[in-house]
Amino acid sequence: MNEPSISAEERIALYEKLVATHPDAVRKGDTIPYTSLNGNMYSYISKDGFMALRLAPVDREPFLEKYKTTLALSYGIIQKEYVTVLDHLLMNTDELKPYFYLSYEYVSSLKPKATTKKKS
Repeated sequence: MNEPSISAEERIALYEKLVATHPDAVRKGDTIPYTSLNGNMYSYISKDGFMALRLAPVDREPFLEKYKTTLALSYGIIQKEYVTVLDHLLMNTDELKPYFYLSYEYVSSLKPKATTKKKS
């Protein structure tokens, strides 16, 4: 299947539409849009122009097979918990939404990361 060609602006708008479907999700990041919970990131738009979603092992393999995609590759490193969300799926918010929710659930089960940010 040929991937539809969408602009960076359209990709971010679709990402924001997806994030808005979850009542507790908050889009963060000025240059690299992302979502995180307790210091654990669970989705982002990469500088290379794709969306990545963090999934639990039980959800990851079926996602990779169903959507014929790969683990996310960022800065030359394979991110073992992140799948690449192809643009045609990002364009289908209703189909992607359950995976976004699974990603949120998975990250909510992880130990919170210590923050280095100073409180003001």
